[in-house]
Amino acid sequence: MERISDIKKLKLTANTIRQDLIKALVNAKSGHSGGPLGMADVFTALYFHVLNHDPKNPTWEKRDIVILSNGHICPVLYSTLGNAGYFPKQEFIETLRKFGTKFQGHPHRNEKMGVETTSGPLGSGLGQSCGVALALQLDGKKSHVFALLSDGEHDAGNTWESIMFAAKYKLRNLTVIIDRNNIQIDGHTEDIMPLEDLRRKYEAFNWHVLEVDGHDIHQIIQACNEAKSIYEKPVCIIAHTIPGKGVSFMENDPEWHGKPPTPEQGEIALRELQVWREQIEKGEDEY
Repeated sequence: MERISDIKKLKLTANTIRQDLIKALVNAKSGHSGGPLGMADVFTALYFHVLNHDPKNPTWEKRDIVILSNGHICPVLYSTLGNAGYFPKQEFIETLRKFGTKFQGHPHRNEKMGVETTSGPLGSGLGQSCGVALALQLDGKKSHVFALLSDGEHDAGNTWESIMFAAKYKLRNLTVIIDRNNIQIDGHTEDIMPLEDLRRKYEAFNWHVLEVDGHDIHQIIQACNEAKSIYEKPVCIIAHTIPGKGVSFMENDPEWHGKPPTPEQGEIALRELQVWREQIEKGEDEY
């Protein structure tokens, strides 16, 4: 896919992705809102600039692989894939979580629509990613694996087993991106099971660690480019994000981890996102 280099265009794309996922959640009457809104900039940077991929040939042998471990934020994955051209995005907007849909509440593997793995049980995605990355290395392939993890799933012991595995096998073709939004379903991460100092923990396991503002697309792209240049060890990018980003009444509120907006709330959210879009177009937004 042709890369978009204009940061303004990327910001507008992220805004569209946010608006589309709000519409889908309103139609679905169920689903997760905070995480998807918070990760829209990371997904935009990946699919519209960083990744080697081809929506017209989803099973292209040389594609980079994205594995979404925290599958509950799949509205942002579906919205991104639809806007990238993997399928008609209106189908996602109209059928998310509906009976018989391809767009389930947690991703179900369908390579033809760009979904690489089935996910749901938190803590499983990094192990899957390690297996894919090691297989690619053993086969002499140059594709890169991006594993997207939540911060809360670091409560799971199998995540740390996978962190050790990746370091042992020096999986230089593996980059983890952590959605460090500080919330999980029961509240704030540091109240439930403190994770800090998360950077030093990864470094102690012999990973190369980068930290970025997860809403600064330029920073995200730079970090991904640096990750691909690190040869001797796997890379972890800690992306500091605001859950519910762009919708004032959702931002930083754990209540919005796992519920959709009502039609009335959806209208307010879309108006706020449209105001943000107009600011981007005028060059007046905060990033």
